[in-house]
Amino acid sequence: MPQQGLIRTPRAPIALMACESGRKFGEEVAKKLDKELIPSKETWFACGEGKIEIKANVRGHDLYVFQTVVGPQDTRSVYDRFVMLLHAIEAAALSDAQYITAVIPYYPGARQDKKKGRTREGISAGLFARMFQSAGADRVMTVEIHNDAIAGMFNPCFTNLENIFLTKHLVSWLETQNLVGEVVVSPDVGYLERARAYAEGLSADLAALSKERDYSKPNQIYHSTLIGDVSGKNILLIDDIIDTAGSVVASIDELKQRGGRDIIVVCIHPVFSKPAWERLTEVKHKADLEGWKFQVVGTSAVSHENTPSWYHCYKIEEVVSLVVEKINSRGSVTEI
Repeated sequence: MPQQGLIRTPRAPIALMACESGRKFGEEVAKKLDKELIPSKETWFACGEGKIEIKANVRGHDLYVFQTVVGPQDTRSVYDRFVMLLHAIEAAALSDAQYITAVIPYYPGARQDKKKGRTREGISAGLFARMFQSAGADRVMTVEIHNDAIAGMFNPCFTNLENIFLTKHLVSWLETQNLVGEVVVSPDVGYLERARAYAEGLSADLAALSKERDYSKPNQIYHSTLIGDVSGKNILLIDDIIDTAGSVVASIDELKQRGGRDIIVVCIHPVFSKPAWERLTEVKHKADLEGWKFQVVGTSAVSHENTPSWYHCYKIEEVVSLVVEKINSRGSVTEI
């Protein structure tokens, strides 16, 4: 007899809500799911404290709480936005939601995932994991976290980390937009395996830059060394995070010195703290003067308005909505 397809039923009625900083992102995902965000009220007091109230019954529901902790959508800090997310998670737990998933595309503190030598510093990635657990989150959904090992900082008896990989979807989109190169370059050896997946998907060559950092200063690099050949080739330089763009500009300079032609920079999390836009704009002006093409690709993991024509944004909301559906129906996320 032919095998019957497995009919999956929702593990609980689904509900979606958002903190104010993550409302735009949450609304876009809700549209993909043909749903609306449940009402909530976020309050900030004059002293800087805050709270959030859930204005609908979530008892027994499979609740997804959306928040974006980086981006220019408001003046709140990463820590303000993160703590408000914790308030929302706790409010949901006290309201007897059956499952609580925090949907946070950019995981805060992911670059502080280990101690650098014998320094006296904390490990922020683990601290945030424990805070998620203490607030009552059953699952934290994020996008291409900086270090996969951060999943091990969660106690799976309480909270699981769901890391969404965009490779297959982003490769397909890059091809349809003709945003491809003859060689994919990893900005450092730590990102090499993910860059390899993009190179294989695009049938391109692979190269990598080996960086030497000055960890006593943020966003500082001593110098980089190229492993591979980019001479005479169009380049796809791919990274997970661009913050101030100092590293990526240094990488572009190195690749041009090695004979690279047109360069497309792709990043999953375009944080673009000051002076990132200024630095990237300077690269664009230089490219125009020298006669080569420069473009930047980001994703809606971090949203930016009024961007220049050379900036392209891949919308991740469709993929996130598919993951939400799979979790709610107890399906396989790896199929996405």
